[in-house]
Amino acid sequence: MAARRAVALVALLALAAAAPARASNDEGDALYALRQRLKDPNGVLQSWDPTLVNPCTWFHVTCNQASRVERLDLGNSNISGSLGPELGRLVNLKYLELYRNNFDGEIPKELGKLKNLISLDLYANKLTGSIPKSLSKLSSLRFMRLNNNKLTGSIPRELAKLSNLKVIDLSNNDLCGTIPVDGPFSTFPLRSANTALLFSFENNSRLNGPELQGLVAYDSGC
Repeated sequence: MAARRAVALVALLALAAAAPARASNDEGDALYALRQRLKDPNGVLQSWDPTLVNPCTWFHVTCNQASRVERLDLGNSNISGSLGPELGRLVNLKYLELYRNNFDGEIPKELGKLKNLISLDLYANKLTGSIPKSLSKLSSLRFMRLNNNKLTGSIPRELAKLSNLKVIDLSNNDLCGTIPVDGPFSTFPLRSANTALLFSFENNSRLNGPELQGLVAYDSGC
């Protein structure tokens, strides 16, 4: 009996050795989960090997000195597919650069977990649905560019909480309602002195311009 158990144990160990080792790094697992849902005709993600200890050697991924992912650069890479909730696991991320691709589907609400995010660049894709209210939790965010997509619904008034926001571009979508005027929204420049519509919000045919002070139904008409 003992001999049979020993043989079985050796067999199990041999199978384990033959199987490719998966990375135990949670950020690597999250990025590989994203990779699995994407189409990559140009092989941009070819180096994303899940058997490595962490993703810091992958192309288009930048880590800090603690080997934590702080930047993801996939702009202008001809990638398509949907963005998933796994992006919310990259809690050390500072820069999410996914612009000028063919990403579709909705913006994951899980992006609101990225408390260290400074720049969110999702412009020039095919994203649909509404802007998640959860983005108002990105207290470090300075740059938000969601322009040139197919986003609908109103601009969440909660985004007025983003006190560090310096640049926002929501132009060329299908947003409706009115534009918040509180917080950083009061500082965004006008396109010209002859229009009430901010440059960052133009070409949204159902957007009615800045809301009135104290207006409750700011998304009226959506």
